[in-house]
Amino acid sequence: MNRKTRLLAASVAGGFALVAALAATELAASAGATRPSTLQKPLDRLVAAGAPGVILLARDGGRSVRLSGGLADVAGKAPMRADDRFRIASLTKTYVATVVLQLVGERKLTLADPVERFVPGLVPNGQRITIRELLNHTSGLFDYEQDPRVLKPYLSGNLGYHWPPRALVEMAVSHKPLFPPGARYSYSNTNYMLAGLIVEAITGRPLGSELRRRIFQPLQLRSTSFPTTPSIPSPYAHGYYVLGKPPATDVSGLSPFPWAAGAILSTAADIATFYRALVSGRLLRPELLRAMETTVAEGSGQSDIPGQRSGLGLQRFPTPCGPAYGHNGTFPGYLVYAFTSKNGQRQAVLMVNEDAGSLPKRFAPRYFHLLTSAYCQRAS
Repeated sequence: MNRKTRLLAASVAGGFALVAALAATELAASAGATRPSTLQKPLDRLVAAGAPGVILLARDGGRSVRLSGGLADVAGKAPMRADDRFRIASLTKTYVATVVLQLVGERKLTLADPVERFVPGLVPNGQRITIRELLNHTSGLFDYEQDPRVLKPYLSGNLGYHWPPRALVEMAVSHKPLFPPGARYSYSNTNYMLAGLIVEAITGRPLGSELRRRIFQPLQLRSTSFPTTPSIPSPYAHGYYVLGKPPATDVSGLSPFPWAAGAILSTAADIATFYRALVSGRLLRPELLRAMETTVAEGSGQSDIPGQRSGLGLQRFPTPCGPAYGHNGTFPGYLVYAFTSKNGQRQAVLMVNEDAGSLPKRFAPRYFHLLTSAYCQRAS
């Protein structure tokens, strides 16, 4: 979570309690089915508040709605479509953690294994950092995203610049650890760069191949991919980012440098299918899913939503109608949240094609009001 994102998180933390209270009041008053038009209006208000375009999926049992508004391509005046692809950013971490836990189920590693065993010599003190501590962000490793060298080539206009994953890890470990392994929580993309490298070390195959073989293909996620180049298959939502001063710039061609920490492309429908399959036990054995759902407190200033907790690549969010599992993602040009109930019956996926740090302050309460309303009210 970069500095701009933390600023948005602060505004969310200030207003989310009010949003939750309003949503709870609406739920008590409605007690009926939410019609698409009741979600379309607040969706359109997000566009009016500054988002180029919005995609929303809301699901309750076998019933779902998929809505969109605004523009997928501002320059071309192309309307946003509900099945447009977009960069899912840190939702990628749930997919990668799932692959790691599948390898645990195959007895190719354990959550207590040290990082040093699989990537020897790469991480100082790697013999004391466990796989579990990578996946739940308690490793203490510095987040490479906080090093200004990472964004320098992109901010200078070279959007296609490629950072090898090992180079980003090396950059991160050139900084002192934030705390001893396991001492507390601190979100770090470095953890998932290492998780991806460990998957490749164990399997001998590229991470993208393992994601396709283990998740994308079995679940028939035909619009989901793990790109290593900036190109995006059509149709897709262009992403917009404010480089310094408005207006926002189209950064759709940005290199997918976050790799295992955030490179997946998908659609709202495919995201919902993945999370529903995950929490329903289709991808992991029960004891491994329980381990994934075992959370630690994120702490003050770490959470986008007050009270959210972090498991193994899976976050738990408080909502007016009970906890939701999923993840949030922010990447230059995109902001997305995915909520799924523990039984997989209730879901919401909400994406805007401008990143959190570029959006105006008034945007956050409206965004989370729509997200919680879509998740908590019945869709028809």
